[in-house]
Amino acid sequence: MSSIKNPGRFAGLLYVLISILGFFAMGYVPGKLIVHGNAVATAHNISAHETLFRLGIAAELVGYTGFIFVAMALYDLLKGVNQRQALMMVLLIVVSVPIAFVNELNSVAALVLVQGADFLSMVEGPEREALAMLFLRLHFHGFVVAEIFSGLWLFPLAMLVYRSRFLPRFLGVWLALAGVAWVILCLTGILLPQYYDKVYSYSQPAMIGEIVFMFWLLIRGAKPKPVADSVPAASVG
Repeated sequence: MSSIKNPGRFAGLLYVLISILGFFAMGYVPGKLIVHGNAVATAHNISAHETLFRLGIAAELVGYTGFIFVAMALYDLLKGVNQRQALMMVLLIVVSVPIAFVNELNSVAALVLVQGADFLSMVEGPEREALAMLFLRLHFHGFVVAEIFSGLWLFPLAMLVYRSRFLPRFLGVWLALAGVAWVILCLTGILLPQYYDKVYSYSQPAMIGEIVFMFWLLIRGAKPKPVADSVPAASVG
């Protein structure tokens, strides 16, 4: 009931739930199944834990879809601050969803190769394993491409939070830093991929700002001030 009365807490709840799905799909599952530089071990892990791999694909699809609802909840919370910036925030999230969906086809292709369907009978096992690893690498690089939007949508959000007056300004600054970190990480992955892991590690203090923001909303909540409250009452003659 409190989340219904407090739109900030509702947005925070959605944000945290969707982020859990994202961590499972993009952190836990790859960490359990993918062995970097070893196509044979990776193929064996996927084959032995096919259900887990499929759950990772499903979680990523549901997570990206659910993030649209997070965007709408944040829009409802912050549209009174600046509707144009709130719409831009939603648009940047929505644009990233088709990219993520198409990118998941790389994971599906890797699974098909590992399964060794009948039409792949002419392809030798080591070749299938190498191709499966190739598609998994393409999936990773697709995620790197989508990171540009992981950063860009945070800029209008940061401005909205900073100007809101019902959320701490330091959250807006931290979100802006997180946006810069994501954009730099994306460009590093494309231009200087050998430094990607190092830049990712250095970016963590900035990226934590998004985590702090979502838990602030979940725990503290936020209520936009009614428009009438911001307009001085007409003086009575």
